[in-house]
Amino acid sequence: MTSSPTSPPSTSWRHADEAQCRHASKVLEVVGQRWSPSILLALGRGVERFGEIIAMTAGLSPRMLTLRLKQLEAAHLVERTVIPTTPVTIRYRLTAQGLDLIDALHSVAGYVQRWEVDAAAPLPST
Repeated sequence: MTSSPTSPPSTSWRHADEAQCRHASKVLEVVGQRWSPSILLALGRGVERFGEIIAMTAGLSPRMLTLRLKQLEAAHLVERTVIPTTPVTIRYRLTAQGLDLIDALHSVAGYVQRWEVDAAAPLPST
């Protein structure tokens, strides 16, 4: 069954408890940070090196990339591997959790395209 704007997708969230919702909020706080989705998608495309991530993500500064990679690593979405070469080589890869999250990011991107969500427009306040 495919989803459309008029028929919401069937999901197990209908039976989610408060603890699951709080955990989802924590994940979304990390993933929802500026640049995090772009970094995750770059890693999902097979990019592994710091400079490659910068090159694939126009406007991302090295300082911000360092900060986001640390946050994504702390959230167990990205793993950092240090290879003792001269000079030292550092590789970043998605963990199993990070790989699983890529499908969710693609779903969010589909939502944005279906509903033509304007990223610059403010969200309505409640």
